[in-house]
Amino acid sequence: MKTIKDVFTTFKQGLSAVYDAQETEAITLMVLAEILNSSKATIKAFPEKELTLTQQDEANNLLTQLKTGKPLQYALGYAEFYGLKFIVNPAVLIPRPETEELVQWAIDSVGSEQLAVDSFNILDIGTGSGCIAITLKKNLPDAEVSAIDISPEALQIARENAGINEVDVDFIQDDMLNSKLRTQNLQLIISNPPYVTLTDKQQMHTNVTGFEPHTALFVPQNNPLLFYKAIADFAADNLVKGGLLFFEINESLGKETIKLLESKGFKDIELRQDMSGKDRMIKATHTI
Repeated sequence: MKTIKDVFTTFKQGLSAVYDAQETEAITLMVLAEILNSSKATIKAFPEKELTLTQQDEANNLLTQLKTGKPLQYALGYAEFYGLKFIVNPAVLIPRPETEELVQWAIDSVGSEQLAVDSFNILDIGTGSGCIAITLKKNLPDAEVSAIDISPEALQIARENAGINEVDVDFIQDDMLNSKLRTQNLQLIISNPPYVTLTDKQQMHTNVTGFEPHTALFVPQNNPLLFYKAIADFAADNLVKGGLLFFEINESLGKETIKLLESKGFKDIELRQDMSGKDRMIKATHTI
């Protein structure tokens, strides 16, 4: 029978061509936590614990998938975001820690005097798995939260995730580059739109470029702010005076994104770095 220690060895050998040693160890720990339904601390404390044959088969199946570069979250079928569980598959992006920081900023802003209103409407643009919209609704239960995406497959997953997390979010199919949505009563718009250029793509790991949905990731090299322009125009028409716009951004285009928002009449524009020290998110206020 294989032990926990044996699994670490097998994964280290099997994934050496895909991940470095530190990444492989972290992935193996997550796999074992899932298979054994145990805490990571317990797994580390008992390396000689034996796996059942069923558990060994599960580990081998996941290793086979991971060897192809398939992200662990897709192999497991779920990801965690802001303490919540979300179904994910290749129709949606895998939620990332930097986006948790954007959501936290939005929650904090709603709780401040800046948006101290009795009722408020939030729109998440390009919702994917629904992680942003659902997390906001979970933490701001009095808000009316809507979310749009161009992909019907993504919206189906988002609706399932809303059910799993027991929140009511209105999911709408819409193309932000040709939007038919009209509301004019939004206090907050938030978006993590496509922003990866072909130049950026060359620096990215194949487990992103080979598996995650390209329509949710990439933009034309000659028009990297394509979606930001469209969303800023939509926000200018549909945010109330004093309403807030939040963006996750391309770390290389912070200044350009600020200039774009200034040209659209937004004020009090703030650029923040993520936990890795990269320009990653922007907040702007609609003043008209």
